[in-house]
Parts: sequence; structure tokens; C-alpha cells
Amino acid sequence: MGEVLHLSKAGAPEVVYKRQMLWAMRIAQLMVLSFSLLTAALYVSLIPQYYKMLVAKCIRQGCGNLVPAMPLPVNGFTLEQFALLFVFIDVLFTFVFYMTSAIVLLKGFREPMGLVAVVAMVAFGSTFPSLVMTASEGTVFAQHWFLGVSMLSWVSLSLFLLLFPNGKFVPRWSRYVFVLIVIVDVMTLVYEGQMWERFHIPALFQFLWYGLSTLILIYAQVYRFRYRARAAERQQTKWVVYGVSIAIVGFIGMSALFDPSLNNGTALTYVYLNAVLNASLTAIPITLMFAVLRQRLWNIDPLVKRTLVYGSLSVCIVLIYTVTVLYLSRVFQSQDHYVASLLATAIVAVAFAPLKQWLQRQINRLMKGRHDDPYAVLLELGNQLIQPQNPDAMLNAVVQTVKDALRIPYTAIYTGIGGQTTLVASAGSLLHEQHVLPIIHRGIELGTFHFATRSEGEVFTAEDNKFLDVLLRQAGPIVENWHMTQGMKLLAQDLQESREKLVLAREEERLYIRNNLHDDLAPRLAALALNAATAQIYVEKKPEVAIEMLADLRKVIRSTVDEIRTLVHDLRPPTLDELGLIGAIQERIALLSKPSALLAGEEGTEALDIRLHARGPLPTLPAAVEVAVYRIVTEALVNVVKHTKATTCTVRLEVSEIGQLQVEIRDNGAHVDPVSVNPFAGGKGGIGLVSMRERAAELGGHCTIDRPAGGGTRVYVVIPLS
Repeated sequence: MGEVLHLSKAGAPEVVYKRQMLWAMRIAQLMVLSFSLLTAALYVSLIPQYYKMLVAKCIRQGCGNLVPAMPLPVNGFTLEQFALLFVFIDVLFTFVFYMTSAIVLLKGFREPMGLVAVVAMVAFGSTFPSLVMTASEGTVFAQHWFLGVSMLSWVSLSLFLLLFPNGKFVPRWSRYVFVLIVIVDVMTLVYEGQMWERFHIPALFQFLWYGLSTLILIYAQVYRFRYRARAAERQQTKWVVYGVSIAIVGFIGMSALFDPSLNNGTALTYVYLNAVLNASLTAIPITLMFAVLRQRLWNIDPLVKRTLVYGSLSVCIVLIYTVTVLYLSRVFQSQDHYVASLLATAIVAVAFAPLKQWLQRQINRLMKGRHDDPYAVLLELGNQLIQPQNPDAMLNAVVQTVKDALRIPYTAIYTGIGGQTTLVASAGSLLHEQHVLPIIHRGIELGTFHFATRSEGEVFTAEDNKFLDVLLRQAGPIVENWHMTQGMKLLAQDLQESREKLVLAREEERLYIRNNLHDDLAPRLAALALNAATAQIYVEKKPEVAIEMLADLRKVIRSTVDEIRTLVHDLRPPTLDELGLIGAIQERIALLSKPSALLAGEEGTEALDIRLHARGPLPTLPAAVEVAVYRIVTEALVNVVKHTKATTCTVRLEVSEIGQLQVEIRDNGAHVDPVSVNPFAGGKGGIGLVSMRERAAELGGHCTIDRPAGGGTRVYVVIPLS
């Protein structure tokens, strides 16, 4: 009970904190909802007043800096129709902001960043058009309310760009920039939008302040995208940067065209400029909506590419048309520019399609490399591979070509060497997760191709996958060539090691024989000569001493002969020369069968029956093969007698059709240990399992030991005779 109380007390602060956060979130939601409804209601109430002021004063005489005077064209809309157009453009602009805010508030009202986005969009969408500021003149509450809303629009939009999407200031110093933005906006509110004039601040400084603060907001999103954001957050950041970029480009371009020196100043011109300006700024609420509602993110990359293509295309067409008209107007000395316009239109029509294709190709390559032209990349790769270079350089050329062609940060090729997967070529640095594709040639997987996408969480398009498929098909023969080269290097290395082992073994054998001859036989022969000379002296003087010395001499000679025979037997069993391989093995079987039969008789067990089966006479075998087979069979039979307690043992020798000597020693021992316990460990005087395998491997063969299903043990040796 005490433990339960302890846990409840420990968890109480956390429960209280969650409740406090829940209530704070509900209060914030209520405040945002109330602010939005009140602002929208005041905005709607000011629409009729805005229309009246446009008709009565603003269009003809202007309304300060908000609405300039706009003369009506001679033939066109009436004053009331132009007023309706201006009202419609402003209301439609605000309506887009309100609708996106409503969607975000409905779908993401539980997220703090969603609430900040709603405040920013409602405030900016209400105060950016001239409607509320123009129509609220003379209404104290509405005028001061929308001055506060205007201040709040820039503050909330700046806060959103600095915090989105995880609610943290990134980089950390950006919080001080936000404090400075709040101070400037609050001062602007206090002085009712006239702060810069009150303090006599030059217009250049104002321009620098707004320009630098805007660049810092964009930089915060770009920095977050490159260094801090996860995959989903990267997609969200792309939407924000995309929308803000379109809005800034449109705002700067249209603001420049509002200069009276660049337009005729008529109401119709201002209708067009105002419509385009508002349309470019509506990219902000639409992209913010997609960014906040991240569960329904669309892939923005194709949209960015199309925007760049058609934006560049529009700029190029305008420039071509303008330059052509100006040039042809001077050539034809035409005032109405009809001929010049006609020729310029024809030039633009002819240049449109190839220009669009060229821009599409350049932007595709800028963003995603040359994935749309794999065969040109293959041609370049082929030109590199025909140059004299080693296989390692060829693999490096492949990974570098794929990396450059697709504009991805990392590519690598892994393949198996000695049973282990090894990196054989790479290009670039691995910044995030990698993907793996097999490299297959002639139905065999030769390795794997590793690559990283351009950004975390990005999915390759069908064109990217097609490009990789084509490149990997060409990489298969190169990897196979590399494998063959490495195999030849390993074979050459093994050959060199084998030669070194042969030389070392030969020298060891020579050293062994030399030591026996020099340290043992030579002193004995010298002693024999001395004893013979001494006996010769005593033959006449003391015959009995000479006879005794000759007897000792005879014993020493016999022991010396025995040692020489042992030495010769170690070099090569003499029975192989006398009886051949089959005869020597039979003799060995006979020698092992006698003590085994005597031991079985004493213990009352069944004697071991060893039989030799040889299919036909064996061909003339190399001396090394005879010695190796004899030693292996001898050791195997000794192990059968000592360890297996078998009653039958069969030795089979035969030469296969492909020229291999096959040797099998099989017994029926019933009391052997499992395979994990080696009954063939070399004991004193034996060569052991390792030496048996080494003898077979030295001649290019192999030796295996297994446990057949019927029990017992089988030693199987294969030695090639070619």
C-alpha cells in the first residue's frame, strides 16, 4: 500500500503538468478562434465602406499612400465597375487566407504551430490589402484594432518562420532577431505606422531592415532544412520556403512595376498589377497549409521544377518579345508597332517549344542530374573505360559517374572477397540512410550497389530507377572483370606462398637429414674407425682384448644400420618400393590385424576385420601421391584400432573417370564421439587430422571425415593425378 502511495505521489506533478498544458492549449485555441472571428467580422463590416470610399474619392483623387489616384481610361469600365474590381480582388485575397486558416484550425487546432499559422494568416490576409486601413478611417476601434492586427501579422509570421516545424529557434541566435522584430513592430504600432517618419529614419535604412529581416527568416528555414530537420520536416520546410520565395519574388517584381514611371497609371493597369501581386502572395497561405498538415504532404519537387521552368520560360519570352519589338520598331520606323508586334509574336511562337525543352532539361539536371539521358552517360562512361586503367579505377569511374549523373551525395560498390563483404569503390560522403541494389551478371549476384538519396526520406522517380537499372547492367561485367583480376592475384599469391612452403619444407628436410648425418651417424662412423684401428693394434699383443673390442664394434655397427634404416623409412617407406602402394597397405593391414586379434581374444570381443578393395590395378603414381596415401591410410587405420572399437573396416582405392585417386576408409565403430569431438587428434607418432588434410591439400586434393547415417566413421580422400 505504501508503494502505491509513493508512486501516486511521484506521478502527481506530471499529471498536474499535463492538465495545465491542456488548459493552456484550450485557452490558446479559444483566443485564436475569438481573434479570427472578430477580425473577420470587422473586415466584412468594412467592405461596403471601402466600396463607397473608392467611388467617392480614392479612385479619382487617391487616399494617401494606400490608394493612389487612378485616371479612368476613355473606353472601358465605369467608376463603379472599377471599384467593384478592386473590392473583389482584395476580398478574394483575404478569402484565400481565411479559408486556409479555417482548414488549418479545423485539422491542426491541437498543434501550437498550427495556431501560430492561423494567427499569421488571418492577420496578414486582413491587413495587407488596403481595404481595412482605408475603410476604417474615422472609426477609432476598427482603426486601432487593425493597426494592432497589422503589427501582429508580421510578428506572428516571423515567429512561425523561426519556429516551424518543431517549435524551437534554429539557429539559436534567431531568437534575438525575433525580439528585435517585436520591438520594431510594437514601436510602429505605438506611432500608428509613422515610426520611421517620427525619427527621420532614411528610406534606405527602412529598406535594409525589411530586406535583412526577411532574408534572416528565410535563412532560418534553409539552415533548419540542411542541418537539423528530419525527413518529414524537410518536406514541410520545402513547402514554406517555396511559398515564401514565390511571394517575395512576386512582391518585389510587382512593387517595382507600381512605379509611375513604369506604367501609364490608369485604373485598369492598377487592377492588373494588384491582381498579380495578390495572386503571388496567396502562395503563402496555401503552402503553409500543406506544411502544417504534414500527414497529407504532397511531393513538392515536381511543383518546384515546373515553377522554375515556366517562370524562366516567361521571363525569356518577355525579354525576347520586348527586345524584338524595340529592334524591329527602329528598323521599320513604325509608330503603331503592328509589323514589329506581328514579327515578334512569330519569333516567340517559333522559339517557345525548343526554349521550353532546353529550360526543362537544364532545370532537371540542376535538381536531379542527367537521369533523363542514361545513354549519353553510358557513352561518356564507355569513353572512360576504353582508356588503359586497372579494374579498381574502372569501378571508381562507375560510382563517380552515377554520383555525378544523378547528383546524389554518395555511391559505393560492395562485393565478396574471401567470404566477407568488402567496400571496393566509393564516391562522396554518406550523410543519411543508404539504399542497396544488387549487381547481377549472367544470373549471378556479384555484389551490391549502395547509394544515398539527394535528401533524407526522398523517393527516387521512375526515371532515376531506370537510369540505375541501365548503369548496373553495364557495371556487372566490370565487377566480374574485377573479380577475375582479384582471383588471379589471389592465385598468384597462393602460388608464391606454396613455393615458399615447398622451399621451406625442402630446407627443413635437408636440415633434418644433415643433423642426423652430422650429429649422429658421422660421430658413430668416426668412432667405428677408431675402434677398428685400436682392435688392429691389440690383435697381436692381446687377442682377447681385440676380440672383445670387435664384438662391441659389431653391436655398434648393427645399431647404426638400424638407425640408417629408420632414417630411410621416414623419408619413404621401403615397402612402397618393394610391394607398391596396394601391397604396402596390405602389409600394414596384416601387421595391425594380428595385435587386434590377440587383444580381442583376451577381452572376449569380436576381432577387427580389415579388408582392402582396389578396383583394378592402379596406374603408375607419383612418389608424393604414394607416400601421402600410405601415410593417410596408415594413420586412419591406427585410429580405427585405438579409438573406434569397430569390428569391420573397409579400405577402398580407385581411380575415377576424371583422373582422381579416391580413397575411402570406413568402419562400423559404435562407440565414437560426436563430430564435434575429434577422435583423430594426432597423438605421439601420428600425423593427426590436420596433417592428413594438409597432405591431401598439398597435392591439390582434399580430405573429409564424416559420420555416415549407418554409424561409424568415414575418411574420404580425393587426390587429382593430372
